Amino acid sequence: MTVAPKPLLRCSWANSDALMASYHDEEWGKPIHDSRMLWETLMLEGFQAGLSWQTILKRREGFRDAFQGFVPEVVAAFGPADVERLMADARIIRARAKIEATIGGARAYLAMQAEGLSFSDFAWGFTGGKPIRGDGVALPAETPLSQNISKALKKRGFKFVGPVIVYAWMQAVGLVDDHAADCFRRKRKTVGQSR
Repeated sequence: MTVAPKPLLRCSWANSDALMASYHDEEWGKPIHDSRMLWETLMLEGFQAGLSWQTILKRREGFRDAFQGFVPEVVAAFGPADVERLMADARIIRARAKIEATIGGARAYLAMQAEGLSFSDFAWGFTGGKPIRGDGVALPAETPLSQNISKALKKRGFKFVGPVIVYAWMQAVGLVDDHAADCFRRKRKTVGQSR
């Protein structure tokens, strides 16, 4: 007699379709320490404002192509013609303010780098270099920590980095482990409880 394997228990939001399940299983909440990838994810979270993350995931490769791999040095050099090119690109979210915020975000990223501060050290400095563990039940939209990071980003010239966007980014890049208590991806070892 063959026993069918039990289905994986995931965070409830990841069960809507195969794309979301794959993103959850392979990416969401895994700690990212690569500065460029942290920045790319923050920029995509800014584009997500007012939309679903699923919409961004479906267009992510189009975004990457349109923004030339999200290489900050390349994006920082974008000018008015590039903004118009991006506004005409149906593969991305064509919101002028978000496009301009991404270009400005590349310039802010490079300014930090010029100061000798990596974006990774900046981000992980807020958590002591380790993921913060949520309780597996509550999923706040924002926290005092996301408010602090939002303020610090805005001070450096970033836009579309309000505390709700920042908290979603923190979850996505593993600064916070907010997997549900019964999710197979939840880490079993307690790291910390403060957000």
